[in-house]
Amino acid sequence: MDHTDKQILYYLQSQARISMTELGKCVGLSQPAVTERVRRLEEKGIIEEYRTMISPEKIGKHAAAYILFRTRDCHAFLDFCRSSPDVVECYRISGEHNYLLKVTTDSTRSLEEFGNQCDKYGTYTILIVMSSPIEHKLLIPSLVATSVLAESE
Repeated sequence: MDHTDKQILYYLQSQARISMTELGKCVGLSQPAVTERVRRLEEKGIIEEYRTMISPEKIGKHAAAYILFRTRDCHAFLDFCRSSPDVVECYRISGEHNYLLKVTTDSTRSLEEFGNQCDKYGTYTILIVMSSPIEHKLLIPSLVATSVLAESE
């Protein structure tokens, strides 16, 4: 992956709906050339998918929490998590707990109800999100930093 590929990723991660023509202008390539590079990045699995970011609050999800979970019955717990519309992320982790969940609900009362449903699967600690001072960071840094990275390779 060269500097141009990193530039392409930089633009796509913050504006996935950018046209190939506009993307080509941003990185100094023709539309066919940038389209081919994007296709290769997709084929290599570097670009996994394109998504729409939805505001949880705008769809009535006003409460978010991270839940540290310890269970002995991983299969049943994971089945529960997969079927729950409140679980938006699930990670297998090391240490005292074996799972970390991100849960979004309409209220803290609903978070409590979710916890009650979890009781039969093991023990947990609910960490309610107060705010998100860093909501989402880009994986490919700014173009200035990308230039520095390219020079160091």
